[in-house]
Amino acid sequence: MNKQQLYQYKYPHPAVTTDCVLFCYKNKQLQVLLIKRGNNPYKGWWAFPGGFMDIDESIEECAKRELKEETHLENIYMQQFHCFGSVNRDPRERVVTIAFMAFIRSDDYKVIADDDANDARWFSIDELPPLAFDHKEMLTIALQKLRERIHFEPIVFHLLNEEFSMSELQNVYECILDTHFNQEYFAKKILSANILIEIPSPSHDMKYAFNKESYQQLKEKEKDKIII
Repeated sequence: MNKQQLYQYKYPHPAVTTDCVLFCYKNKQLQVLLIKRGNNPYKGWWAFPGGFMDIDESIEECAKRELKEETHLENIYMQQFHCFGSVNRDPRERVVTIAFMAFIRSDDYKVIADDDANDARWFSIDELPPLAFDHKEMLTIALQKLRERIHFEPIVFHLLNEEFSMSELQNVYECILDTHFNQEYFAKKILSANILIEIPSPSHDMKYAFNKESYQQLKEKEKDKIII
């Protein structure tokens, strides 16, 4: 039996896509990766990397494949965060998209536009071009979810170098949460979570690294423990 026969169904049903909101921390800014669409609809507009799910792949496989095809990025830490299903969100047909968030150190990866993407660039979340489809709403919800999860999950450590200063760590939190912390309060709070390793430095500028084992122990002991 071929796939067309296997998946026959008498009622209309939607297509499924995935989109990825990929964050990095660069030049003391929270930035997102956008691709310039090479095809209609919205040809020439900027959008998040994504595309249609193949009939024989999972949602996660689709998200990873589309990201790799359009940007050459792979082996990225990703989290599913929302489903977008407004009836008229795509002028081609009825389309439901599953959206993912991803986090990288931009210096560790080289972005190359490919497939149906004419360009791929990092943009500050404060200086974005007009976005295709409902991707402005997608970013708004992604930021909301990011700001909720950052208190309970070690998301920021996917954005920083493996070794970082306390001021760098504080800058990331402040950038994401759009707020300002007292330096003494921030250091005391983050150190009390016992998820950092001190890295001695000859310049007396203390460096830190994320302690995955301590975080895992903390997570197992207190599931709702607030990091900061």
